[in-house]
Amino acid sequence: MARAGVCSRRQAEVLITEGRIKVNGAVLKTPAITVTDADTILVDNKPLPDRERTRLWLYHKKRGSVTTNRDPQGRRTIFDMLPGDIPRTMTVGRLDINTEGLLLLTNDGGLARILELPSTGWLRRYRVRVHGRVDPVAIEKLRSGITIDGMVYGAIEGTVDRTKGANTWLTLGLREGKNREVKKVLESLGLSVSRLIRISFGPFQLGELEPGALKEVPARALREQLGTRLAAEAGVDLAPPPRQSERPTPRPVSKRPKSKRPEDKRFGGRTKPATHASAQGGKPQAAGGKSAAGGKDKRGRRNANRRRPV
Repeated sequence: MARAGVCSRRQAEVLITEGRIKVNGAVLKTPAITVTDADTILVDNKPLPDRERTRLWLYHKKRGSVTTNRDPQGRRTIFDMLPGDIPRTMTVGRLDINTEGLLLLTNDGGLARILELPSTGWLRRYRVRVHGRVDPVAIEKLRSGITIDGMVYGAIEGTVDRTKGANTWLTLGLREGKNREVKKVLESLGLSVSRLIRISFGPFQLGELEPGALKEVPARALREQLGTRLAAEAGVDLAPPPRQSERPTPRPVSKRPKSKRPEDKRFGGRTKPATHASAQGGKPQAAGGKSAAGGKDKRGRRNANRRRPV
C-alpha cells in the first residue's frame, strides 16, 4: 500500500488494525503477511491504484509548519502548503515544528523507509544557532558519540562557524536523526538552540531553494544518487518519465477564420490602398507620398492636375 502511494507504512498498520484491508476477499488480521502481484488487495473495498514510477522532491520547510498529514491541534501542515498538481506524497523522516530547511518527499513508501534507516549511511547536515558559551573541545568530542539519560547517540560531526555576541553558529552532521537529537545533545552541553536549519540530506542540498518552494529530482539524478544497492533494497521503479510524444495529445483549439477587409469596387475588386498621416499637417496621404487632395509631393512639385492611374 505504501508503494502504491495510498498511505505510509505506519498508516497501513492502523488500517489493518481497523479491519479496512482485504486480501483475496478476506479481512486482513495482521501486517505480517507476504503478498504478490497475483493477490487482490482492497482498501475500504476499493482496489489499489496502479503503481506510479518512483519520484522524489526537495521541499524547503518553513518554521512553524507541522510534518504530518493531519494535526489534531489544527495547526497548518506542510501538506496544506504543497501545490495541488503533485500526487500523494510522504515525508522521508520528520522535522520539528520549529525546525526549517530541507525535507525530502516521495510517492514511494519503500524509498522513504530505506532513506530513513541509519544503516543507509546518509549524512544529514544542520546549521544551528545557539545561545551560550560554546566549548570547541566539547563539540569535537561529539564525534565519539554521547549518552544522555540512558539514550545513546552516535557520532556527530560538529564545527564552530562564527560567534557574534552571545550567539554562535554551528554546523552539525549526523546519520541517525533520533527525535529532537540536535537540541537534546546541545542542551546537555549547556547551549540553548534558537534556530535549526537542515541544509542537506545525503547528496541532496537545500541550496538556493526558497522557503516553501518544491523541486523534483530528475529521474536520472535520483538513479545515480541511489546506486544499485539502495535502489534494489527500496524496490524502486526508476523508469524515465514518458516522452512528449507519448503523452496525451491536447485537444486542438478551433480558430475563427480571419475576417477579410471589404473590397472597394472603385479599385476593380482590389482592397483600397492604405493611407497614413502626413508629417506636416496630419492629412491622409496616398501611397507614394502624394496628397489625395492635391498639393505638392515630397519633391515640392505640383500634382493637382495629375491623374492617378487606376
